[in-house]
Amino acid sequence: MSPSPDAAGRRILALGGGGFTCGARDAALDDLVLELSPRREPRILFLPTASGDPDEQVVRFHAAFDDRPCRPEVLRLFRRADDPVPLAERLFAQDVIYVGGGSMRNLLAIWRAHSLDELLAACWRRGIALAGLSAGAMCWFAGGITRSGGKPEPISGLGLLEGSLSVHLTSEPERAPAFRDAVRRGDLPAGWALDDGAGLLFEDGRLTRAVRARPEARAVRVEPDAEHELDCELLTAPSPRAPRPLPDDVRELRALRYGATRRTA
Repeated sequence: MSPSPDAAGRRILALGGGGFTCGARDAALDDLVLELSPRREPRILFLPTASGDPDEQVVRFHAAFDDRPCRPEVLRLFRRADDPVPLAERLFAQDVIYVGGGSMRNLLAIWRAHSLDELLAACWRRGIALAGLSAGAMCWFAGGITRSGGKPEPISGLGLLEGSLSVHLTSEPERAPAFRDAVRRGDLPAGWALDDGAGLLFEDGRLTRAVRARPEARAVRVEPDAEHELDCELLTAPSPRAPRPLPDDVRELRALRYGATRRTA
């Protein structure tokens, strides 16, 4: 189980929301996720833990990545009895690990029950790229703003990245005041607030790119006594691709009926 080649250092891509969960409008972000790895067809593992491993998120992930030049897999912690491969072996074999949105509080609790918090930190140290949206983005930071308990409130993250993150800046405007207050009080360190469709790329813990797939998407730096909007690079929408033949297990998955899930972060 050798680490992935990573010429640019340890990478984390944090997305404020959107991505493949919103369909083709954020397709440029899905391409950027794959660009985190230098491999021609990277292995990418999706963790839908934060929403309870719903079929609906799994299907959207496959719909977005099965036709891209990658080898997509899904890890469902709620169905570990069906997976004979040890967690460490499965995680260390990846080039990119992508975490979905949902409840950040539940996400971290379940990860700790499976020691996945420690394994993901080990993946990052080995050069495996990490990515996530909504709760799956905030989890990499020292902390963020969660609505897992109802009202927006501060929560601690894994601390792989210094600073804090709040998501859904425009789509859930009640988060922003709670985030500003938490930073001013010192309950959270200074950090960033992201719109759906916007993202931040960190390399070796340092912010190197601010991007957006939507012209209106914003990224804002929030300090205790000031804040300013970052200059975000507008990503070019990818050209349509010819579909690749789907593996048998994916065709079977898509043949099922799927339910919906609610975003909570």
